[in-house]
Formats: sequence, C-alpha cells, structure tokens
Amino acid sequence: MILIETFCSKEPLKLCIMRTKMITAENIHALEDSELIAISIRGREDSFEELVKRYQRPIASYVYRMLNDYDASLDVTQEVFIKVYKSLERYSSDYKFSTWLYRIAHNAAIDHIRRRSGKEQSLETETDEGTYQLQLESPRPTPEQDRERKEWRAEIESVVKCLPTVYRELIVLRHGKDLSYGEIAEVTELPLGTVKNRLFRAREMMREIFVDRGLKGF
Repeated sequence: MILIETFCSKEPLKLCIMRTKMITAENIHALEDSELIAISIRGREDSFEELVKRYQRPIASYVYRMLNDYDASLDVTQEVFIKVYKSLERYSSDYKFSTWLYRIAHNAAIDHIRRRSGKEQSLETETDEGTYQLQLESPRPTPEQDRERKEWRAEIESVVKCLPTVYRELIVLRHGKDLSYGEIAEVTELPLGTVKNRLFRAREMMREIFVDRGLKGF
C-alpha cells in the first residue's frame, strides 16, 4: 500500500496537501477521478487502469455513434486513452475530468472522420433555438412495456444514425450522455448558441425522418 496526497489547486496539476489516504488495490475504485490522476502521474499504473475501467465503455459508445464503424471505434477509443495518459500532467481541475475526456474523444473521432473522408466537415451556424426534447435513455419500463420501448429506442437509434456527424454528435452528447448545453459547448468548442441551434435543427431533422417513415409520437 502507498500514501498519496491529492491536489486541490486550480493551477494544472499543482499539488497541495488536502488529505492523506492509504491506498490499496482493494479500495482504489473508491477514489475520485482527481485522486486517480494524481496517483497516475506519480507512476502507479493501476490508478490509470481504474480510470480506463470507469470511462472505456461510455467513450467507446460515444465514438461508435459518431463513426458508425465498430472496428474503427475500438481503434479510436484506444487512441483516446493513450492521448489521455500522455496528457495527464496538462489536465486542469478547473474542468470535470469527464468533460476533458470527451473533448479528447471528440477530437480523435473528428480526426478519424477527416482522414476517412479526405475533407473537413462543414460547421455552418444554424438558425432558431428550439425546445423539443428527446430521450434516448428512458426509465426502466414495466414488463408489459419492455418490448414496445425497446422497439422505439431501436427506431430512435436508427434515425440518429441518419443524421450528419455534426448533428448526430450533439444528440448523442445531450440525450445519450446527458451532458448540459454548457458541457457540450466545452467538448465541441462551439458557441453555446450554436449548440442550441444545432440541437434544434437535429431534432427537426429527426422529426422529418419519423414523419417520412410514418411514425408518430416524436
């Protein structure tokens, strides 16, 4: 077991003594992200492995839904965590670790798309804001509703895949990962108004697809 000092400074990775903990392989999973980062920087590999365990599945899911390519999503996800490991000392506690992580995943996915397509994605600003809501994740259904809700979620996923990447990503971040508008703006480095406008446009595009398919309720 080892002793660690966690950091609390707002300066990137400037350590200060906040409290001292006895860390073992059994209780490392109970540490906060910031504590795991501090230990990782000091060279303990199992602390970074714990970060990977916490975020590998949601990051892989996010990347897959951007790329629509299973094999590529695995490669990009691996690339993301390699970049995270190499960049830990530049992480600033001013930001949530998950927001910083999604930002790296966003960049890696966009880079992959650009390499694959040979051209950059269009990033035009859209128009009016909207208030429509979409739930990709719904509360646990009752047994009698399970089949119907599974079919509905599958239909929504199918429609999301039809969206252009710049819109699909925002839908996934907002409704699949439950990020706030502000967090999405940080991840994508878009103005807050642009995030809201594009989400409005994305929902309208989805609504049009549902209508074309003869589906109601969206």
